Amino acid sequence: MTASILTVDDSASLRMAIRIALSGAGYQVYEAADGVEGLAKAEATRFDLIVTDLNMPRMDGLSMIRELRKRPAQAGVPIIFLTTESDGEMKAEARAAGATGWLVKPFVPDQLVKIAKKVLGR
Repeated sequence: MTASILTVDDSASLRMAIRIALSGAGYQVYEAADGVEGLAKAEATRFDLIVTDLNMPRMDGLSMIRELRKRPAQAGVPIIFLTTESDGEMKAEARAAGATGWLVKPFVPDQLVKIAKKVLGR
């Protein structure tokens, strides 16, 4: 069965780049434009992996992760931050909130696919 991945980013071009990289590797990719939409989609559908930006309007990625981790159904879903932020303190805060990993933009598509395969175990 193909893994389903939700990508949450306010940049349509970046969502498209993520979708191309991950769907090219055989994953089913869904998109959300911000944390509010991402949270709603994650509550409606269980995804195998979530890839989220940090800085977004309405709800940032960190707040979305905190909300997701409050829901038992989302407890084990890996969440990867894909962001321009590389501050060590921010990484620690993301881990404490429940992020599984961190990838800095601009990203190399093959690196994103490698991380997805690793956290999905496939």
